[in-house]
Amino acid sequence: MDAVQAANSGHPGTPMALAPVTYCLWNRFLQFDPDDPIWPNRDRFVLSVGHASMLLYAMLHVSQVKAVNEDYGATNNLAVPLDEIKRFRQLESKCPGHPEYHWTSGVETTTGPLGQGLGNSVGMAIAQRWMAEYFNRPGFDIINYDVYALCGDGCLMEGVSSEAASLAGHLKLSNLCWIYDNNKITIEGKTALAFSEDVGARFRAYGWNVVHVDDANNIEKLSGAFRAFQEETARPTMIIVDSHIGFGAPNKQDTHGAHGEPLGEEEIRLAKKNYGWPEDAKFLVPEEVLQHFKAGIGQRGKANREVWTARFQEYKTQFPELADQLHKMQHRQLPDGWARGLQEFPADSKGLATRESSGKVLNAIAKEVPWLIGGSADLAPSTKTRLTFDGAGDFEASTYGGRNFHFGVREHAMGAVISGMALSKVRPYGSGFLIFSDYGRPSIRLAAMMEIPVIYVFTHDSIGVGEDGPTHQPVEHLASLRAIPGLVTIRPGDANEVVEAWRVIMQMQHQPVVLALTRQALPTLDRTKYGSALGVAQGAYVLADADDGKPEVLLLATGSEVPLCVDAYEKLKVEGIKARVVSMPSWELFEQQSQDYRDSVIPPGVTARVSVEQATTFGWSQYVGATGTSIGMHTFGSSAPLKDLTKHFGFTVDRVMAAARQQLELTVGA
Repeated sequence: MDAVQAANSGHPGTPMALAPVTYCLWNRFLQFDPDDPIWPNRDRFVLSVGHASMLLYAMLHVSQVKAVNEDYGATNNLAVPLDEIKRFRQLESKCPGHPEYHWTSGVETTTGPLGQGLGNSVGMAIAQRWMAEYFNRPGFDIINYDVYALCGDGCLMEGVSSEAASLAGHLKLSNLCWIYDNNKITIEGKTALAFSEDVGARFRAYGWNVVHVDDANNIEKLSGAFRAFQEETARPTMIIVDSHIGFGAPNKQDTHGAHGEPLGEEEIRLAKKNYGWPEDAKFLVPEEVLQHFKAGIGQRGKANREVWTARFQEYKTQFPELADQLHKMQHRQLPDGWARGLQEFPADSKGLATRESSGKVLNAIAKEVPWLIGGSADLAPSTKTRLTFDGAGDFEASTYGGRNFHFGVREHAMGAVISGMALSKVRPYGSGFLIFSDYGRPSIRLAAMMEIPVIYVFTHDSIGVGEDGPTHQPVEHLASLRAIPGLVTIRPGDANEVVEAWRVIMQMQHQPVVLALTRQALPTLDRTKYGSALGVAQGAYVLADADDGKPEVLLLATGSEVPLCVDAYEKLKVEGIKARVVSMPSWELFEQQSQDYRDSVIPPGVTARVSVEQATTFGWSQYVGATGTSIGMHTFGSSAPLKDLTKHFGFTVDRVMAAARQQLELTVGA
């Protein structure tokens, strides 16, 4: 209450309602060591109701959770000192408005957009099941943590939670517990305005175990519910807790006035009086409180971690290779020789679709990186993301060791789930059609915010989809994804650019990546004649150049339009026009290069420039300049065979050549 009031901003009601629930879970059940908050086998606690962030910050403080440094080591500093709580929601405070992963130790994931944390929690539970199957050995249950997620009415109204709950029930994730704050209040008022379903019946239909606690303040009933979860072995558990938002505030309890604004000084005094708390004391944390939590979660968590650590030392002796793999995985490192299976594709005028070459490369890498796991939103036969080597298998309720995941037609949940998997340190990928990145965009954005190395393999990346028509032809999506800070998009132009794209992706530790791939075949370029595909690592590189290295006009392209520009280059060369083809698979990687490198690829003095991409031209002006020409899409696509579409929308060699000549005329005129 004091923190929200001091900030004059925030949500006091839910933390007040759920303080007993969180106290019971943390101090009696959670396997979590405050001295080492990234201990690999800790239980995970996800605050999906991220607006109730003060509840989590309060728990981190009273539990005296230690901060972790960039080298994955715990320090003697508190993750959330009381002074940081006093600066709640202020610039650079460790207590921002919503919990932020990597900013405050003890925060397992960034939450706020409702339902996202629930999707993440499913991913964490999935990762535990996979890791347990892969790493555990008889007598050595190295990985057996549980996942708890606190959610509210808003979380359960959002579609992503329905998708995630359905998947969790199907997979029988009995290590997953959602705690539903049934306070019947949202920002607009009573939930009855828009929400009247039987949540318990809904979750039973999903295949969940459902437990009901009719009083959030009854610690013994809450304890019984948590024990019921721990005893459940075949289903995830939903604990429905009836609570009172703003509990104890005499004028605002059970009203939306306790939801998204400070209570006011007088109401806080009255609430404290109801609690039997000193009415005028602010930010009061008696020493006895800290000692109580130290004797609870502190003592229990330390003992469990020490037992685990000793057991892990024995495990290292008996299973040194597995222990080394677990260490590397936890530190986002790669196994030695992880790239040994990568080979160059021979030049081929017919070539193959980049989705096809990507499937081959993915399988070659996955053989060497056991924790590279993933799947698709029911599209693996089209996205070519299935792992086909011996032993890959399918991840299902009966076979948690499988590496092929079936997310079903649940793009949004897939995005949130693979983020949860990445937060558990496996290396996940999820795939679908580029057009459906819209369905998972909120999860992609949060992955970029958290700086986690999730891989999105999106195929059918242009009007090359053809007859499926404009509903399935992504036009604005590349620009939309490029607009997300911290997200790297890569759209390779042939099979060897795909190889190098995957080489770059696998070495990323803190950036999510979108790999945009074609449905249609692209020629595999002759790299003895054109520039090396190793240039993909720099984001853009000179693929074909004027003989003297002094081009008159630049042809810039990504993906399927790169071979088109190469064809135009060859014909312009016959006409005596000195062109340079710049392949630009990743704008983000290119912008990370030095100014000297960027100028060497796109010389400032060459202002005659043409960009070609089967997408909106939005953003290309930064590379072609105010006078350059951008050949792209200015409408949605159309339903027709690919050859008809490319001609209709102007993606032809003649159009590129005409634009190059026009650019040269403008330059001469200038």
